[in-house]
Amino acid sequence: MPHPTRGSADRLLTRRHFAAACLAVPLAAFLRPGRAAAEDPVVLTFEQLYASFGVRGLTFSPLVLGAAGRPVSLTGYMAPPLQAEATFFVLTREPMAICPFCQSDADWPVDIVVVTLAAATPLVSAGTRVTVSGRLEVGSKTDPTTGFVSQMRIVDADFRRTR
Repeated sequence: MPHPTRGSADRLLTRRHFAAACLAVPLAAFLRPGRAAAEDPVVLTFEQLYASFGVRGLTFSPLVLGAAGRPVSLTGYMAPPLQAEATFFVLTREPMAICPFCQSDADWPVDIVVVTLAAATPLVSAGTRVTVSGRLEVGSKTDPTTGFVSQMRIVDADFRRTR
């Protein structure tokens, strides 16, 4: 036969643990490192993309390196697309009259970023200012379909017109 006070204490202890767990789980989720980063995109500007250009070429900024793999947003201009509806486009710092495709990543200009859309989307006219949101990828990559070489990409992206 259980001891009457011991049984009460066991139940009380169980209730305390249950109450603590009920409070701790939401609190832990709120305080979890990276929570804000997973929800809020890192807002980038073209001026912040690279730290330097030296003998070894472009060096990504600490901000870009820290944002790799995370949601980001970047505002610029849609370069002239290859077709009216596409799954990718080039975002530029300034409006361009021609598409800035490069032969290799050694020729990669510092004022463009490749944007791969989450789905095929009708593109806006060249020179339209847009804000792109998606996940940042950093490092040289050759697209197997187009052969386009990029140093930095925003993938799974969408865009909206901005002023």
